[in-house]
Amino acid sequence: MATWDDVRRIVLDLPETSERTSRGLARWQVKEKLLTWERPLRQPDFQALGDAAPDGDILAVWVEDLGVKEALLYDDPDVFFTTPHFDGHAVVLIRLAAIQVDELEELIIEAWLDRAPKRVAAEYLKAEE
Repeated sequence: MATWDDVRRIVLDLPETSERTSRGLARWQVKEKLLTWERPLRQPDFQALGDAAPDGDILAVWVEDLGVKEALLYDDPDVFFTTPHFDGHAVVLIRLAAIQVDELEELIIEAWLDRAPKRVAAEYLKAEE
C-alpha cells in the first residue's frame, strides 16, 4: 500500500523534479512539465463512475501513450481507473492505497522518463547502468 510520502520520496529522488501545491492539492513536475498529481474525484466523476467510484486517495499520473493506459486499466482494474474527464489523454488514475510501492515507483519513473528533458533522462539512465 502506497502513501503520499512514498509518492513524494519517489518523485523528488528523480533529477530536476519539484513539488508544488495548487488549490490545496499536491502536484509534482519535472522542469515545468506536470508528472503526477493528487486528483480527488469531482462531482462529474462520481456521476460517471456511480457505485464504482473509489474511496480514498487518488493519484493521477501521465503514461507513455493511450495504449499503455488501456493496458493498465485492463490488467489491474482494482488499482487503475479513469473518468470521462481523461478520455483521449494518456493519464491513468490510481487508487493509492491499492498499489504496491514498487509498482508505483516503476510508473513514476516511466512517467518521468517520458516527460523529462531528453538530456536529463539520458544522464539518469546512464547513471543507473
